[in-house]
Amino acid sequence: MEKGKVLVTGAAGYIGTHTAVKLINAGFGVVVVDNLSNSELSAIEGVREITGREIPFVQADCNDRAALEEVFRAHEFCGVIHFAASKAVGESVEQPLLYYGNNLGSFVTVLELMKEYGVPNIVFSSSATVYGQPDVLPATETTPRKPATSPYGNTKQICEDILRDSVAAYEGLNGIALRYFNPIGAHPSALIGELPKGVPNNLVPFITQTAAGVRECLSIFGDDYNTGDGTALRDYIDVVDLAKAHVVAVERMVGGDMKEQYEIFNIGTGRPVSVLELVRTFEKVNGVAVPYKIVGRRAGDVEAVWADTTLANTELGWKAERSLDETLRSAWKWEKHLRGL
Repeated sequence: MEKGKVLVTGAAGYIGTHTAVKLINAGFGVVVVDNLSNSELSAIEGVREITGREIPFVQADCNDRAALEEVFRAHEFCGVIHFAASKAVGESVEQPLLYYGNNLGSFVTVLELMKEYGVPNIVFSSSATVYGQPDVLPATETTPRKPATSPYGNTKQICEDILRDSVAAYEGLNGIALRYFNPIGAHPSALIGELPKGVPNNLVPFITQTAAGVRECLSIFGDDYNTGDGTALRDYIDVVDLAKAHVVAVERMVGGDMKEQYEIFNIGTGRPVSVLELVRTFEKVNGVAVPYKIVGRRAGDVEAVWADTTLANTELGWKAERSLDETLRSAWKWEKHLRGL
């Protein structure tokens, strides 16, 4: 018997597809919405192939209230997972109005329709960018948020505030914000994974494309940070583990287990890994070379950030399980699948 139906927005994206798979495997019904502005329909086909289920897909923009309302009218949802957002830091600096219009507008539209149609639960896809460069590491959920270094990061902070205020104002509305650290890897089947359009903004797709010969050379931005090897430290979380966190969050809401109506959890491994360590681990576990060069620091990059995951481990009952080796093997398997290698 189905546990309930979940609306997943931005569901054709990297994290959305993996979460849809986990939701279905956990017994939830799923309706997926995406405007395909930064994703491919083939990703939804990958979800269907993995799960063996015919999943309702609606091509719609979450800023298009009329199109989204049709979805709410056609289905009875127990919750929403909201991924739909533009997410390139550099692009957000160049096109702030696009980011504020899309990321804030879509979230407000979703919340308005939830209120109108009596949908009680929402999981919001937030980010560790809200912490900036923390004064103390690792970052806990009570670590003060720093002024955002990009419009993208600012939209995550503002959306968290919108959710907090909405939950306080509207009876029966519950919200969980999951602050992701750095999602990497792919589904073990290699049927879904990260599918960047054009030049990748994230490190691992750039590594895999360089290993596959699509890119000539990987640029590492800065080796003069105050870290062990001089390169920046991050907390790399496997996308399958991250997807599980969303399922656990939905189950917590549906089961009435929340301690507060608005909760925040860090989703990471708690282990800092340098850029160079990541590259070398990828080379070692996959037996391939990744040509790289050191270039200057990139504007907006912080030196080091990683998660304290105690709250997610104890309160949410979730923890990261896949090893870095496993994750980097899955990323390479996905790249080879894409390239027919």
